[in-house]
Amino acid sequence: MEGKEVLPRHVGLIMDGNGRWAKLRHMPRSYGHNAGMNRMIGLAEHAKARGVKYLTAYTLSTENLARPKEEVEGLYNLFRKYFKSNVKKLYKKGSAVKVIGDLSALPEDVAALLREGEENSPADAQFTLIFAINYGTRSEILRAVNLAVENGKKLCAEEFAKFLYTDGIPDPDFIIRTGGEKRLSNFLTFQAAYAELYFCDILFPDFSDAEFDAALDEFARRDRRFGNV
Repeated sequence: MEGKEVLPRHVGLIMDGNGRWAKLRHMPRSYGHNAGMNRMIGLAEHAKARGVKYLTAYTLSTENLARPKEEVEGLYNLFRKYFKSNVKKLYKKGSAVKVIGDLSALPEDVAALLREGEENSPADAQFTLIFAINYGTRSEILRAVNLAVENGKKLCAEEFAKFLYTDGIPDPDFIIRTGGEKRLSNFLTFQAAYAELYFCDILFPDFSDAEFDAALDEFARRDRRFGNV
């Protein structure tokens, strides 16, 4: 009898390469971001079908806010135009939405859209798509430390994790980065202490369901020892 399929419960996804993908097509970066958002929603649906329970997409980092104003505003406009319809599509397929990051720096209408998407999610969902927006581990940890100090608590690792944006979400087992770079770029670095890492050269809009499946196959071959022999 064949063994049970080994799958990560929680996949982190660094969606790199949207801008370069657009440049190769002599199109503006916004064209690549639009293609990337469509691919992210399709990939979330596929991940759910494969049995993954959580997918965290690094959608906008704290550092991304320092990019040219036109590009950042273009990203906000993508949310204004497509977020609600995409979220409803996910709801209908039994998926929930969660947002992690500091939404206070975003335009109020965009922040309200994101909060609404989270609040209206089905409570009994079997899959959760997590948007990491204006997110960075360094700022997340500083926020958590300040909250702990305000509460007058001396914490162990488990208690400290309750002050993170990811409270209630299992740590990622597997982090995928597309686009050829080999670094985590301030993404879930506390939570990813024992995550398996996977890097590929494919620019994110071209990261197909088949490529995701190949990554899952690689995860299944890994020997995860968590510091043990």
